[in-house]
Amino acid sequence: MANAWICLCFLIFFYISSERNFIKVNAEMKTWCVAKPSSDQATLLDNINYACSHVDCHVLSSGCPCFTPGNLINHASVAMNLYYQANGRNYWNCNFKNSGLIVITNPSYGNCYYAYT
Repeated sequence: MANAWICLCFLIFFYISSERNFIKVNAEMKTWCVAKPSSDQATLLDNINYACSHVDCHVLSSGCPCFTPGNLINHASVAMNLYYQANGRNYWNCNFKNSGLIVITNPSYGNCYYAYT
């Protein structure tokens, strides 16, 4: 019983001291923000509208590299990442009401290059 209590206390301490996450991202590690696949369509549209009201989302325009595929999850991911990059790559700049996800693998595809600044 005492061992279980010590283990539990250690886990609680570790969680509290880890600054919100068990896995810390190295400050030099490249990160991008994308939309969570479980996000609903209304949330994705809200994210696009919010992000694009603060950053230039011209890469999502018809004929531009990130227009295709023309679905909300891809467009939201590009817009959310533009916002995240422009605002210092802080985890709170990728929250989007808990619909954003920070990734360490470059989500660029085809000629659509996700910004990294």
